[in-house]
Amino acid sequence: MIDLFSKFDPLIEQRDALLETGVTDPFNLVMEKVESPTVAICNGKRTILLGTYNYMGMTFDPDVVAAGKKALDEFGSGTTGSRVLNGTYGGHKAVEQALKDFYAMDHAMVFSTGYQANLGVISTIAGKDDYIILDIDSHASIYDGCAMGNAQIVPFRHNDIEALEKRLKRVPEGAGKLVVLEGVYSMLGDIAPLREMVAVSKANGAMVLVDEAHSMGFIGEHGRGVAEAQGIIDDVDFIIGTFSKSVGTVGGFCVSNHPKFEILRLVCRPYVFTASLPPSVVATAATSIRKLMDSADKRAHLWENSKRLHAGLRQLGFKLGTDEPQSAIIAVLMPDLEKGAAMWEALLNEGLYVNLARPPATPAGMTLLRCSLCALHSDEQVGEILGMFAAAGRATGCIS
Repeated sequence: MIDLFSKFDPLIEQRDALLETGVTDPFNLVMEKVESPTVAICNGKRTILLGTYNYMGMTFDPDVVAAGKKALDEFGSGTTGSRVLNGTYGGHKAVEQALKDFYAMDHAMVFSTGYQANLGVISTIAGKDDYIILDIDSHASIYDGCAMGNAQIVPFRHNDIEALEKRLKRVPEGAGKLVVLEGVYSMLGDIAPLREMVAVSKANGAMVLVDEAHSMGFIGEHGRGVAEAQGIIDDVDFIIGTFSKSVGTVGGFCVSNHPKFEILRLVCRPYVFTASLPPSVVATAATSIRKLMDSADKRAHLWENSKRLHAGLRQLGFKLGTDEPQSAIIAVLMPDLEKGAAMWEALLNEGLYVNLARPPATPAGMTLLRCSLCALHSDEQVGEILGMFAAAGRATGCIS
């Protein structure tokens, strides 16, 4: 018998070697108590959270929590059914209406996770004889959607407008074309030049899908994402997003103005063949989305947090993923996995949680510490964070 797990032996050996150094397993942290969007108890110690996607701090919002409790009492713990059978409650329609109002678009379709939103929409609209042209640093859910639909995959160099145009011109005439982009790329926190890329895509007869998972709620005048900020949201055919970041719960969605969009409810397998979100989840999501419509002050504070942390880390001597702050994500580059794990543990001992990211999740074989800021991080907390980075960086030799 061939052991189907043998393909993972190199990764198992790498993990074992890392843990043999005595470092805490960075991928097995347990939060014993979460006190707020910015503070938790980890290993019995008060810890500032700088490694969640809780960009707008909605997880403990009183109105959001109250909506979830009310729905739980009135509708129970789950739907036990698909959206096309018994799994559509009033709350599912309410959250889809909230999304349509938030984006000022005609259609909204909610999935059980953000992963399923990309998996479902991409695999359904682009099939065997179609071409998907995508940024090489695209999220795993995008690649999996491409594979599931069996489309022809044509990657191009990250954020390279000229490379995108060359790939588009090589697609056979008459073939269906879908360009898939992200507003914010989650590892380095850099934004895409959507204005130019969407223009090139449309000039070459392609439809465009933009994943705004890491920008929804924060970037753009109304928090609609990078496409809004760059003035081309009306030129985008499909916007994918998630509830697990700025919205503060779980779930995914797609919004669109395409006149035939609603047929997806009957032909999209990850939508049809899975149970719908629990009533409490869609109630929290709908409440959160409507509150995000009126969150300009929180967006402004989050930008200030991002600018201050980015400048402070550079001043300390850390190498960052972007020259200027572009989003709520700041990536601190590490020389290798061993040094990254040591720095991660040193920060945790200081009382700060960040994400340790490694290949294949990261581009170009990088190891990095990903910092995700929250609109509810106070000025004092950002100061504490910089102090912790200074102490941990010197203790591990990452900075002098």
